[in-house]
Amino acid sequence: MEEVKLLGFWVSPFSIRVEMALKLKGIEYEYIEAQLPIKKCPKIVKYNPIYKKVPVFFHNGKPIPESLVILEYIDENWEDGTSLLPKDPYQRAMARFWAKFMDEKCLPEIIKFCYDSNYEVKVKAMGELQELLKLLENELIKDNNNIFFGGENKVGYMEIVSILITYWLGVMQEALEVDILNKKEFPNICEWADKLMSCSFMKENLPPREKLLAFYKEYAQPLVLPNNELSQ
Repeated sequence: MEEVKLLGFWVSPFSIRVEMALKLKGIEYEYIEAQLPIKKCPKIVKYNPIYKKVPVFFHNGKPIPESLVILEYIDENWEDGTSLLPKDPYQRAMARFWAKFMDEKCLPEIIKFCYDSNYEVKVKAMGELQELLKLLENELIKDNNNIFFGGENKVGYMEIVSILITYWLGVMQEALEVDILNKKEFPNICEWADKLMSCSFMKENLPPREKLLAFYKEYAQPLVLPNNELSQ
């Protein structure tokens, strides 16, 4: 019998990605909640010493870090059932491209506007993120705003990767009372997000919005004008 475990954190979209993939594949697994602070959690330090973050996936005792790497491992190792990546080679390549775009381009700006305490850094990050979102908005226009990325009529790789934008970003901006992703400037992304969030699978496997919102209201850094600007 195969041993499958996931070391994650309930508020992490990257952990939830892996949980969704396992459920789509019908793979039984044991979930282990990491201790805060994540970077000092003994299991994280031991099994992901380079990046010191969740998730860490274990297959028969062998640890694998990084959510995108884990998703592809799951898809390749358990070929039966639902395929996560599109079957078409071009669509598969594009799914990998946009997943990398979200994690390598969008994520750093999201982290800055959410957790950095410097007002100017936060404002600049929000502007940079909006410019990046315009690229995704245009891609959705080309894809005819199909609810499922690449035209495959099912939840797959891009749908679960995109929760960083389609779910978490909305919660973060509400917690910080800022306006980054909105229907006026990004109608296609917002419509895509609404349609995805209406899928029963997505609704059943995402953390409750109010619980997530409470977390970010407690831990995110608010957008506050510097004292010298407040006094002018």
